[in-house]
Amino acid sequence: MKRLFSTRVSDGAFSFAMLLLRLGAGSLMMVNHGLDKLMHFADKASRFADPFGVGSTTSLSLVVFAEFFCAVFIILGLFTRLAAIPLVVAMSVALFYAHKGQMFGDGEMSAVYLTAFLTILFAGPGNISLDKFIGK
Repeated sequence: MKRLFSTRVSDGAFSFAMLLLRLGAGSLMMVNHGLDKLMHFADKASRFADPFGVGSTTSLSLVVFAEFFCAVFIILGLFTRLAAIPLVVAMSVALFYAHKGQMFGDGEMSAVYLTAFLTILFAGPGNISLDKFIGK
């Protein structure tokens, strides 16, 4: 009980917390957002938002890459910081373009995901990751 209220953070506790964050944010992103876009790509491609002027199909492709494939890398803890960058960009676009910056309204989930992936980007994957296993 004494450890629960301690202000010290052990390496093991930090690594476990990063594992939970990676598994939670990555899994939710992959299953709830990326998988749907991947499975219904043809249906969504023609009407997907194009905030950078590269075409709606290309924009959707980039979002699927981030929300599905980069989320898998986040879950595994493989190339974690690199995988977090497209997710940070995608969630920034979702929050500030699609939801017009309404952090406390429709854009709440985008803001939560953005916060999680920024944390992963800056803190890294922790010791319980493939990055640590292969020495990256």
